[in-house]
Amino acid sequence: MRRQGDIAVGNVVGSNIFNILGIIGASSIAAPIHIENINWIDFSYMTALFIGLWVIIQKGSCITRREGSLLFSSYIVYLCYLLYF
Repeated sequence: MRRQGDIAVGNVVGSNIFNILGIIGASSIAAPIHIENINWIDFSYMTALFIGLWVIIQKGSCITRREGSLLFSSYIVYLCYLLYF
């Protein structure tokens, strides 16, 4: 599976789409899901992270060590935000 970056990205994206659409859709058949409000800080953070990842992927075919550490550190910052706020 080395040098199969496209398969890895497709697997991650496909599983996320299935989790969102399939699992939430199936569980809402059993019991309706009520969405109270959206935490806009989480939404904006994930949108910014997605845009950053999209730029990194479009820039080249390989995620460098620097870019990977940037993504990992932003994930750690987000986890600390969730833990303390």
